[in-house]
Amino acid sequence: MPMQAPEIEALLRETFPDAKIEVSGDDGVHMAAMVVDESFRGKNRVQQQRAVYAALKGKMDGPSGELHALALTTKAPE
Repeated sequence: MPMQAPEIEALLRETFPDAKIEVSGDDGVHMAAMVVDESFRGKNRVQQQRAVYAALKGKMDGPSGELHALALTTKAPE
């Protein structure tokens, strides 16, 4: 079953409780998320995005994953 924006945000919020998180997309398959969190400071983009994927707890793993595509924007607060 596809994931909806509130489900994705809830998973991200568990790992990044103080982050600014915006999740968009309404088809449950192709979604976008912006995560702005202090924990990203000093990390490169790949490290930041790996942290987000880890927070999704396998929901994007393999062809049977609940989330097919997630366009990510990650950064530390300015």
